[in-house]
Amino acid sequence: MSMRWWAGGGLAVLLAAGGCATHPVAPAAASAATPAAVPEGPAARPGATALRPFDEVVRGATVTPGFFPLWRKDERVWIEVPLARLEQPFLLSANVARSVGERGLYAGQMDASWVASFRRVGQQMQLVARNLGYRADGNAPLQEALEQAFSDSLLASTPVLSTEHPERRSVLVDASFLLGDLPGYATRIEAAFRLQYNLDRTNSFFERTQAHAGMSTLAVRLHFATPRLPASGPARPPVTTPDARSFFVGFVYSFARLPEQPMRPRRADPRLGHFTDAHTDLAAEERRNPRVHYINRWRLEKRDPDAPLSEPVRPIVFWLDRNIPERYRAAVAAGVLEWNKAFERIGFRNALVVRQQPADADWDTLDARHASIRWYVGADATYARGPHHSDPRTGEILDADIAIADVFSRSSRRFFAEEAGARTPGGQGAARPVHEDAQCRYAAEVAAELDFALDVLDVRGLLDAATPEAEETFVQEVIKGTVMHEVGHALGLKHNFKGSTVVPRERLADPDYTRAHGISGSVMDYNAFNLALAGEPQGAYSHATLGPYDYWAIEYAYKPIDPGREAEELARIAARSVEPELAYADDHDAGGYGGFEGIDPLANRFDLGDDPLAYAARRLRLSYELWQRVQEREPPSGEDPMRQRRLLMNGFRQVARAAELASKYVGGMVQVRDLPGTSPRRTYTPVDPARQREALRLLTTGLFSTDSFRFRPEFLSSLPPDYLDRRTEGPVSVPDAVLGAQAAALDRLLSGGVARRLLDLPNYLGERAAQAISLHEVYRTVQDAVWSELRAGTDIDRLRRNLQREHLRRVAVLLTRGSAELPPDALSLLRYNAVHLQAQLRRAAGNRRLSVETQAHLQDSLALLGEALKASMTRS
Repeated sequence: MSMRWWAGGGLAVLLAAGGCATHPVAPAAASAATPAAVPEGPAARPGATALRPFDEVVRGATVTPGFFPLWRKDERVWIEVPLARLEQPFLLSANVARSVGERGLYAGQMDASWVASFRRVGQQMQLVARNLGYRADGNAPLQEALEQAFSDSLLASTPVLSTEHPERRSVLVDASFLLGDLPGYATRIEAAFRLQYNLDRTNSFFERTQAHAGMSTLAVRLHFATPRLPASGPARPPVTTPDARSFFVGFVYSFARLPEQPMRPRRADPRLGHFTDAHTDLAAEERRNPRVHYINRWRLEKRDPDAPLSEPVRPIVFWLDRNIPERYRAAVAAGVLEWNKAFERIGFRNALVVRQQPADADWDTLDARHASIRWYVGADATYARGPHHSDPRTGEILDADIAIADVFSRSSRRFFAEEAGARTPGGQGAARPVHEDAQCRYAAEVAAELDFALDVLDVRGLLDAATPEAEETFVQEVIKGTVMHEVGHALGLKHNFKGSTVVPRERLADPDYTRAHGISGSVMDYNAFNLALAGEPQGAYSHATLGPYDYWAIEYAYKPIDPGREAEELARIAARSVEPELAYADDHDAGGYGGFEGIDPLANRFDLGDDPLAYAARRLRLSYELWQRVQEREPPSGEDPMRQRRLLMNGFRQVARAAELASKYVGGMVQVRDLPGTSPRRTYTPVDPARQREALRLLTTGLFSTDSFRFRPEFLSSLPPDYLDRRTEGPVSVPDAVLGAQAAALDRLLSGGVARRLLDLPNYLGERAAQAISLHEVYRTVQDAVWSELRAGTDIDRLRRNLQREHLRRVAVLLTRGSAELPPDALSLLRYNAVHLQAQLRRAAGNRRLSVETQAHLQDSLALLGEALKASMTRS
């Protein structure tokens, strides 16, 4: 997984962004402390004041015994630190209980965690994040050298307030250092609003404190404020707060005991997808690669080790937070318990247990004692997350708090559909939330898939989307499937974006097969709705069962194995990767994530079947069908005025997705994850040239064609905005919506990655090199399709003029500025084709029979291209 850094408030927090599961771990380095956490005044200096007796400091306070006993009197809170626990590691986690409700700042989210310890320096108590990234286990001198070479990080510092208690052998520290910004949330706030908010400690406070034998928890409410809002500039103040100058954020801090007996770690294998804790081990000099990856997994042990099927000593318990709507709780529980099928195959009965948090509970499911599933709401919150906190020494998962956005009810889906409709589907609208790369988009996208499916079935007259039947048949199953996906992350599994390709296309139309086996090979894929074309047999609509890959990944992570034969058995399990139904690809393979360009057309989000290109063509046909039927239907009296508009825009969302799927075939490479010596398969296999040409035809004759996007004037003129709550402005712009999808396809086809792979293609084809699709063929095919009116001598309508400007703008930029990613041969071919286009434009510009708009467009294009060809290139 790629890593994304949030740095702020004197603290850097590393977030693993593999999709749905964000896995915060201890940072490699950080500055001393947040300003709020640094003590002020004479008490900050060792020896500046005499320490008071322990009992005098806490006179009149109430104590809660626990891992770190907590003392409270009115608004003051003290942490009792036993001297025996100094320098002893524990898990410190910070989870977000309350937030702003927009732009990535949501409640109910897991945040950072560290392996930390208290260190006393004179009369100062330092809270230190331990550096476990570099180790030399078993080599004491080298371990000492590593500790000297790589620094720990200071999270906070606070004065010691008392002398040592004579019986308790402990001292007191003021807990107010937790009213500082330990997680660096201020940086996220600034990134979201382009505006600096300061932490106001005066109006920050402790809400609750709790302590138990293995954990102490403190809930705080932090106040962030800015003295004034700028009148202009890049700032985007929050819109969800009564006053944009002020808001509160709640954190739940847990100080939790680490396992006294560390769990036996299990090595990762790249042929399967598990989240990992990684470190550099310099003790084993015989290894060429010192990096060690331990998979993240819960500690699961059989109560009866000799029984074929046994209850676990300690099951994995997921608490359903009381904020989950009652109507969805059964589906949420079913999504958790479905995973027991995989654990039963490896000898565990009831490995996962679901419990409901009581309505009157005095504890928060965000503390480190309770793995949980929570509902959350935000003005633009559309994602679900399945994060966890783990012990980086072994990879043992210690806590997980799954967050599910409220995007499944009809009202919520309507809101997000309108928001999408206000922007172009290709992403040409509002800025992406700062958090988006680090989050799983499954909940948002599956809600959009649900809407599209209900729309198609509704306009076909097969289903009324407003009926309880639709809610029961579709929404409940979608929630179950979404929870299964996120629980998979919380169990340590990454995305598998090849899971859907293991089901043959013809099987998707088989109701019996799809009901029994589902429509995908993995619930860890982003699985689309299985919609048949009109007149075809209809299989199961959605996927809410475990697939072959899910059983396999759980077996590797959790199967009880004798330590003496673990390496051999794990190698045997992983060697099954050659089985077709166990195909695997992660976020990087799928692309569009962390700067990676996906090269494998079989690794995708939201496709179905073993032929993604065929699936893309079917989705285009379904969009055309939806548009045709919605233009023919007469909206019933009393229907939501925005419904017609949403139907139109939902079709464009599918067009954009089909364009993405098809464009990955051009210059595509099918990739497998075999290790050397384990399989005769090649790691990279170029997509067959015939299939690349087929994908290019689909784009040029479908996506780039004006005929694909013809709408009746009377239909477009009858699409009102919501006059009472303006989320959309004015008429729908079909050209803008079309251009969003077309521009994304052009970006891909003219990218440096595609150019390099097409130029390299003959090297991979051997004797079939003559059949290769060349880069020149792609450039000329795209150019001829985009500018086809030049050969025909016909007028150019607005849709096509927009597309031609987008193509010409990209060509002109590359001709004048060059590109570090584009190979020299590609730049030469672009110039060669641009000269050919210039000649065509000259001939066409002299045609006085064309409309004024067309003549103006041609002259403007000719001038722009001429300047680009004459300009001196500034090569990157």
